[in-house]
Amino acid sequence: MPEFAAVAFAFEIRGVISQIIGYGAALLSLIACIHCAVQKPEAFSAVGTLSKGTWLGILVVSLVLALLFGGYAQLNLFALIAIAAALVYLLDVRNGIKDIGGSVY
Repeated sequence: MPEFAAVAFAFEIRGVISQIIGYGAALLSLIACIHCAVQKPEAFSAVGTLSKGTWLGILVVSLVLALLFGGYAQLNLFALIAIAAALVYLLDVRNGIKDIGGSVY
């Protein structure tokens, strides 16, 4: 019986870690969505990236995927996709907008 308790504990830990990743992906996507929504559309073309509408669509889809499927261990791939989309925006596009002075805030 102790082996069963150890296995159950391992699955419980896996579930908690999966939920943390899912909620983190949703939070990261939400931050990226808000930042993208308040930027000027001209700043995106000045940086030489996708348009504001395209980025906003990508980030909203990643937010929805993270909220719907991010907390489930079997579907954690969607949370990882959401994290990747938000990080590309935040680390590449946001910094480019900031560098050219196109940021609203």
